[in-house]
Amino acid sequence: MYKEDFSLRLARLRNQMNVSARDMSLSIGQNPGYINNIESGKALPSMSMFFYICEYLGITPAEFFKEDIKSPEKIRKITKKITALDDESLDCLALLIEKLSNK
Repeated sequence: MYKEDFSLRLARLRNQMNVSARDMSLSIGQNPGYINNIESGKALPSMSMFFYICEYLGITPAEFFKEDIKSPEKIRKITKKITALDDESLDCLALLIEKLSNK
């Protein structure tokens, strides 16, 4: 993933949370323009700040780089709930997913 891809991915994930770059910057303890500088390609976060950013977004660092997952925080929430389902419910869910994916 290149610097530009990193910036675009961060902006997309932040926008999915409906939070401004300024609010996110302040929430992770940085100056108001910190996230904007990253998203505009002027800077990259340190490794420790990258971990804070992922924590703020509710995703793992690996999920950040998996661009094929459009909404990793939503997938994680759904996965957590799925693990509590019984076999009959899982079968119903599997059928629903199959029908939805064929559209």
